[in-house]
Amino acid sequence: MTPKKMLFEKFREAAASVLPIVVIVAVMCLSFVPMDAGRMLSFIVGSIMLIVGMGLFTLGSEVSMTPIGAHIGSKLTRSRNLPLIMGVSLMLGIAVTVSEPDLTVLAANVPTIDDMVLIVTVGVGVGLLLMLSMVRILFRIPLRWLLIGLYAVVFALAVVVFIRKPDYLAVAFDSGGVTTGPMTVPFIMALGVGVASIRSDANAQEDSFGLVALCSVGPILAVLILAFFASGDPASTSDMAEKIVDTVQLGKTYLHEIPHETGNVIMALLPIVAFFLIFQVAALHLRRVPFLRIIIGLVVTLVGLVLFLTGANVGFQPLGMDLGSHLAGMGAWRFLLIPIAILMGWYIINAEPAVHVLNKQVEELSAGAISAHAMHYALAIAVASANGLAMLRVLTGLPLMWIIVPGYLIALVLTLFVPPTFTAIAFDSGGVASGPLTATFMLPFAMGACQAIRPESIMTDAFGLVTLVAMMPLITVQIMGLIYVIKTRKAANMPEFTYADDEVIELWEV
Repeated sequence: MTPKKMLFEKFREAAASVLPIVVIVAVMCLSFVPMDAGRMLSFIVGSIMLIVGMGLFTLGSEVSMTPIGAHIGSKLTRSRNLPLIMGVSLMLGIAVTVSEPDLTVLAANVPTIDDMVLIVTVGVGVGLLLMLSMVRILFRIPLRWLLIGLYAVVFALAVVVFIRKPDYLAVAFDSGGVTTGPMTVPFIMALGVGVASIRSDANAQEDSFGLVALCSVGPILAVLILAFFASGDPASTSDMAEKIVDTVQLGKTYLHEIPHETGNVIMALLPIVAFFLIFQVAALHLRRVPFLRIIIGLVVTLVGLVLFLTGANVGFQPLGMDLGSHLAGMGAWRFLLIPIAILMGWYIINAEPAVHVLNKQVEELSAGAISAHAMHYALAIAVASANGLAMLRVLTGLPLMWIIVPGYLIALVLTLFVPPTFTAIAFDSGGVASGPLTATFMLPFAMGACQAIRPESIMTDAFGLVTLVAMMPLITVQIMGLIYVIKTRKAANMPEFTYADDEVIELWEV
């Protein structure tokens, strides 16, 4: 595919993700939810920047981060130096996570934790679990037992945090969801494929799955541990942006935000660029064309990330908060939050390009026993339901633990009954479901609604939306795997029909 066609395809995918939300918001704001005209205009400009930024970012990430991950993973494994593999994995995990746009958006929305403290804590969590992932691939440790052990530790810590510092619980689980985003997932999966490619056994490809699953546990553990050392009282969230009174102010607001975001993105990408250049000189020695291709990809990633974050911070998030607040303040009509969130979740997941890849992957693994069409609808229903549950929590104050404990328990029990590859894909697919729009629009939407109903409970009731969205595929994909197992067994037990030598077999109907 030519670069021009690739760019067009990425813009088309980004538009398919963003435009359904824009249409739903426009219909509501022009019919029954009064919205400030300046804020609405800012949202439209932000939508355009989000589409362009997301398209450039995903293209740049595909051209740069995926080859870097594959090259480094392959080179590290050939070294056969375990301390080197683990040390580099730690540094790479931190570097790639710090540049994750979804994490940046989440950190900006958390009022009780400093942005950089949260980002670095999550990065260390990803780095440590990436080390463990490398060890798992090299020593062929079954994924299901690692997941069961890690989540046992997670929920032991979660119970203590729920009692002592409940404001950190939802943020911790949301951190695990946002780290499996468009920057981290391609890099980590490519790294896993690079490491697994050295192995020649039959399970090498199967073990390359599951890295994202393990790495998403790291942030949860890290933030739960941070809760024991953090100080400060819970805070409410104020309005995220000033009112736009005219078009000149709108232009100045965006122009002021772009240099600020450019500086942040450069600092975020700098560790990855420096690490790649050092590795290129010391070990990779890529030829000129592939090397320049990666450098150009990193530049495109930077430009796309700046546009994405600017559009999200100035246009998308403020209107999301205002919209949620207006709907929550409509008296008995506030329960419209639930069906509206379900509708948005349905279109967000339907427009997510990675979902279609996942559906085809499951169809191939099941040899057609589970069609991509059936998988698509199962996943869409699951994510839409997660958004509805999140709004139910905002309206009622239902504790997050009452949902995630049985949810994760079901997911972990299913790992004992489904093929290991389905388990790995299921836990990897949390990042597919909790895409960029979940953090940039749905989370502010929930925060705005909670601000209008119970402003003192934002940390406990609004946060948690991302983890609900990320949790549902763990159950859905594995249920599909269970259906595949049942169908396979039925096919194996089906009696064979035999015919006598002199029996006439008619192959047509009368």
